[in-house]
Amino acid sequence: MADLELDKPALRPLRGGRRLAPLVGLALLLLLPPLAHAFDAAFYIDLASRILIVALAAVALDLILGYGGMVSFGHAAFVGIGAYTVGILWHHKANAEPLALFGMSFAGSENALVVWPLAALFGALGALVIGAVSLRTAGVYFIMITLAFAQMLFYLAIGLRSYGGEDGLALWNRNVLPGLDLGDDTTFYYVCLALLAGFVLLCRRLVDSRFGLVLRGCKQNERRMRALGFPTTRYKLAAFALAGAAAGLSGALLANSAEFVSPAYMSWQRSGEYIVVVVLGGMGTLFGPVAGAAAFLLLEDVLSELTEHWQIVLGPILLFVVHFARRGLWGLVDREGRDG
Repeated sequence: MADLELDKPALRPLRGGRRLAPLVGLALLLLLPPLAHAFDAAFYIDLASRILIVALAAVALDLILGYGGMVSFGHAAFVGIGAYTVGILWHHKANAEPLALFGMSFAGSENALVVWPLAALFGALGALVIGAVSLRTAGVYFIMITLAFAQMLFYLAIGLRSYGGEDGLALWNRNVLPGLDLGDDTTFYYVCLALLAGFVLLCRRLVDSRFGLVLRGCKQNERRMRALGFPTTRYKLAAFALAGAAAGLSGALLANSAEFVSPAYMSWQRSGEYIVVVVLGGMGTLFGPVAGAAAFLLLEDVLSELTEHWQIVLGPILLFVVHFARRGLWGLVDREGRDG
């Protein structure tokens, strides 16, 4: 553990741009809805909500990828699990049909206080199962196993004919949150912002703790960490489950934002996009994935208006950022290379 203390400069208080950038970003996010209404551009609120939802999933991925060195190509599976939790429970509530599961009958629900925690729970359980198998390997084998599990869930969702199969499941309304109107885009936006901010703060505390030190130690030299007596697999599995829970919550928000659930949420292309967002923003940071989500979706929105082959333009932009911006977009702010 004494060796790990050498890494503590990464935990020093933010200075200069590292302190100012998150505060400015938060201020802009808080002011975005009133500014959008003032300039008669309320449609940007929906886009901003999608950015926050993708950012939540990206920050969760960065926890295991940037800090733990676990390159998961199945992260979208947990997002899909959360989305289908919302869709299936909404379907049974809307049709007044009980949900038969494990020989028992459950009522459907559209209460966010019930559905969203379940989405996070099922995402965490899915991550526990997949992680327990995948973490027995490393490197390319870990990547392929997480990809294989994600594809299994993808085709399972396609086979759910009662819930739309490959066509997906349309929702008539968003979930209900007592005291708030989630049908209002501005209210929904602030709920997404609050959940993202809460998760970033939670990750900040974890990264600064003994847990975070061990996780980063596993990324640098897992064999040495085991020799020091740390149960590295348990630490990595706990981080993997936490990332799955946050991704499941992101999926629940995604289903509410689009009012639609689709197997496409679980595709390997979506997992690849989450990795791109993390790399674009900056791996091993917490604010970088948020910036990466904003940059990725804004570029997609702008470039798709110019050409349907917008990825061809995005590719060189990504290469430019990775090559010239140390640790992605966050590297432009954190020039000392410390964690965000």
